[in-house]
Amino acid sequence: MNVQAIEEVQKDSVLTLKDCINIALKNSPVIKKYGYNYGISKHNVSIAKSAFFPKIGVGTGYNLSDTEARRMSTNSHIYSAEANLNMLIFNFGKANANIRMQKFNMITALYNFDNIVLDSIFDVKTNYYGVLAARAAVDINKAYVDINERNYQRTKAYFDEGIKSKIDLVNAEVNLSESKVSLVEAQKTYKNAMVKLNNSMYIAFSPQYEIEPTETFNYKEHLYSVNLVELDKKNDLSVLPENISDATLSAVAEKAEILTDYKFEEFPYTFEKSVELAYENRPDIKAYDATIKAMKENLLYIKRSYYPDVTASAGYGFRDLNSTNSFNVGVNLSSNVNIMQKKHEIDTGKLQVDLAENEMELLKQNIYFEVQNYYVNMIELEKQVPLLAVKVRQTLENFELADGRYSVGLGDYIQLQDAKVQYNNAQHNYVETIYRYNVARANLEKAMALEQEVTLKIEDMKK
Repeated sequence: MNVQAIEEVQKDSVLTLKDCINIALKNSPVIKKYGYNYGISKHNVSIAKSAFFPKIGVGTGYNLSDTEARRMSTNSHIYSAEANLNMLIFNFGKANANIRMQKFNMITALYNFDNIVLDSIFDVKTNYYGVLAARAAVDINKAYVDINERNYQRTKAYFDEGIKSKIDLVNAEVNLSESKVSLVEAQKTYKNAMVKLNNSMYIAFSPQYEIEPTETFNYKEHLYSVNLVELDKKNDLSVLPENISDATLSAVAEKAEILTDYKFEEFPYTFEKSVELAYENRPDIKAYDATIKAMKENLLYIKRSYYPDVTASAGYGFRDLNSTNSFNVGVNLSSNVNIMQKKHEIDTGKLQVDLAENEMELLKQNIYFEVQNYYVNMIELEKQVPLLAVKVRQTLENFELADGRYSVGLGDYIQLQDAKVQYNNAQHNYVETIYRYNVARANLEKAMALEQEVTLKIEDMKK
């Protein structure tokens, strides 16, 4: 699916990942720059082809002369007009080599365009996942503050009844304050993630909008709001909570789970096949290949500059002196070469070709290790996700047990706090790992230059 005409975000609109990619591809000035470069390269091909088109010259003039001698003087008024036509017939392949060089430069510009489109798509993907992960972290921290608020109220009630010591109440206050600090930090991270997403879509003054989670980054709540308008809004988190009538924790703790059961499709390619596809698909490899071919044609052009140009010419002239008319045709052979300069230009051209071929080999090696790195990361994270999901459930169960023991006086506050921290950390690790997996998979797809459902072709730049 090619990019659609979505350039602005409407207030309270609901955007999917595909919508965000569409907006970025339409708005990106970087993509437009590479599109303009491709247009310039097309005209350079036409300029090179024009060497075989005739050159037309016209001229006119009026001459006045006055001559005086001892016994006589003469003067003349002469009007003249002339036209000529020159055309290249043959130059031993120099013009053809230049045409082919410009064509390869045009192909290079096309693949550079495709490469920047690919970069833009995956920049949006990474930042979109970043917003989802940051929002999940905010929700986890909000739930953790709620847990600590209720625990503070319960501990305060126990202290008032003389059941728990002052140190338990102080610890409950400290833990509540720390959870609020963590919430503020998570909210800052979330706003920064939104800034990055808007930046990747090139929308500086976006209204509030909603984003949908992806299949591999799902939420219990379907939509999440993105709002950068009220950046200066302040909430006083330093005050202790008001009395809460229900201070039990088990139901609240269960609601703190943010993500639904995580599902993902198995990556369809082996490592070897992934490298093979990367070599086949990567626009930068294709661009390098076209550049090398262009440099070889340029070298050929330099070598052939020793040969002369064969041109044909025709001209017509008129002078009003005695109504003189003239017409001429001819074939010309001409050459003008600095032999020493051309020798060094040829040597330089050969070295440039060798350098480009060496760069191509280096690029392929870098791509191999790039794909290998992303593939290993993705596979390892793929294995960790279900294990961390189990750990979340286990730490939740442990927290509920510790909470129950503390409620009836069988457990101490340190055990309860350890269980809370383990449960909270398990959720954060789970969300972070899912985020890292999505990013690793996106990076691998980018390294392989896999075909994208939403993309932009050079033809679409004319629309």
